[in-house]
Amino acid sequence: MKPDITFYRRFAADILSDKKIITIRDKTESHFHPGEQLRVGYEDDSSIFCTIEVISVVPVAPGDLTNDHARQENMSLAELQDVISQIYPGEQQLYVISFRRIDEG
Repeated sequence: MKPDITFYRRFAADILSDKKIITIRDKTESHFHPGEQLRVGYEDDSSIFCTIEVISVVPVAPGDLTNDHARQENMSLAELQDVISQIYPGEQQLYVISFRRIDEG
């Protein structure tokens, strides 16, 4: 079974411990809707490690990311800005997907 959304392995522990409760994505992954349940997998092999429920999808410009976003990502604002610039260089419009973990596996 293919995952609905994938994450780098380094984020899995934070998702599974409910420390990471948002993800910031570009427009190609902005189509999710509140209430939708997503199978979550690893970006490198697509194995599924949990299920999440989407709470909201809100547009945000990279320059408008705040300490609150960083806290919800379980990192500092500087770390978040660095990660975003590596993954989405030059993107002017991103989307904050808030979620809650439903189960593991």
